[in-house]
Amino acid sequence: MKGNVLFIIHDLLQKDNHFPLGPAYLAAMLQQDGADVSTFCMDVFHYTNRQLADYLDCREFDLICVGFLAARFKETVEELLQVIDAHCKNAWLVIGGPGPSPIPGWMLNNTPADIVCIGESEETIVELLRCKVEGGSPESVHGIAFSDGKFVYGTQGLKPIRDLDSIPFPAWDLFPMDRYTNCLSLWGMEPGDRTFGMITSRGCTDRCSFCYRMERGIRFRSVKNVIEEIEILKERYGVNCYFMNDELFAASKSRTFELCAALQELDIKFSANARVDKFSEEMARLLQDSGCTFINIGFESSSQDVLDRMNKRTTVEENVKAAEICREIGIGFGLNFLWGLPGDTPESLSGNVAFIKEYNTYDQLRTIRPVTPYPGSPLYYQASEEGLLEGPGDFFDKFKNSDLMTVNFTDIDTKSYYLLLFAANWDLIKDHQKHTNMPVAESERLIEDFRRLYFEKDVSFRGARHYEVET
Repeated sequence: MKGNVLFIIHDLLQKDNHFPLGPAYLAAMLQQDGADVSTFCMDVFHYTNRQLADYLDCREFDLICVGFLAARFKETVEELLQVIDAHCKNAWLVIGGPGPSPIPGWMLNNTPADIVCIGESEETIVELLRCKVEGGSPESVHGIAFSDGKFVYGTQGLKPIRDLDSIPFPAWDLFPMDRYTNCLSLWGMEPGDRTFGMITSRGCTDRCSFCYRMERGIRFRSVKNVIEEIEILKERYGVNCYFMNDELFAASKSRTFELCAALQELDIKFSANARVDKFSEEMARLLQDSGCTFINIGFESSSQDVLDRMNKRTTVEENVKAAEICREIGIGFGLNFLWGLPGDTPESLSGNVAFIKEYNTYDQLRTIRPVTPYPGSPLYYQASEEGLLEGPGDFFDKFKNSDLMTVNFTDIDTKSYYLLLFAANWDLIKDHQKHTNMPVAESERLIEDFRRLYFEKDVSFRGARHYEVET
């Protein structure tokens, strides 16, 4: 198939950038089908919209594609789409990813996008390019929404690809790999190590209220396929540290054990995501023995009532057991907590802080952020039903930063809400500084950043762990 496709990776306005796996997988599918594919990486090069406009003015494309999260829409993507539309010539402007997928009609009515790809799009993007090149109508393409200027139309969706091994490896050659393998830090790294992200599965076993998932269930790549990818990345790009970006890496005990046994032969380091109810000392030790230096765990709350309301399907006792296991065997782990969920109180926030301080091994600087009801999540629909949100436009008007409250699900007034959160994060930052070599001046600077964020709404804040990279 002939045709020219451009993937634009928008700027995140930060120094640490994960490799854009979604566009890279789509690009690989298009290349396999004979298309010419280009990329414009604004994230690692921090290109301006003016530079993008100049780039587009000198080239012709059939499709120009942008994927994004809802959190980045107002900050960068909204204006970016306007620039693309003004310089795209005859190309179709295609958007996709977790941001547009749950609200395709709103996106088509409020942006210049021609097409919204909904959910997993490896097969969709190939169909879409063929349609454009052959002069067909978008209504023949599966898994998209489009508009004729008056109405929005959705086509029949495609079922998620069951055989993940059938998808080609990401098109790494189209991206500045030296940039992406040198801008992230993994716990346990040494000078000269190179880090990179990959996935070994798609999906999750659960549906927590704050999480938007583009499909149900979980699918796994074969262990052989995963090992082959790692071996290529090691040989071709020198990658020896990996972020396993699966929503839930340790989902199946048998599969985790099989994969870890194979990873033991590779001499790599990696991080992985786990749930407390699927965690055990046996699994933790196996992960550690296979090169895992850091386990990211969503504890979310120290309150059983809040855990139940968010449909976490875990218990406080399981949270405690998982933290004790990680601390006992000496593996790094992430103490991830949210606050501001239905049922949260000043007491639950204090409990979250106390839990972090009791089990903290200071592998990362831990702070607590408010929950955000992103479009598509059960919490978003709950907010709509309760009159706290009036649709996507209201969400985007209210959302300013992932560390600020978008919707108040508590009985606490806004001023007290931020005073409580500021005190909690002040305590956690000072505790981290006390137990590590973090300079006092840096802890004070971060505390001041939180103060400006909460009380002056300085939305340039990028989070405490991004802060560590930038300093």
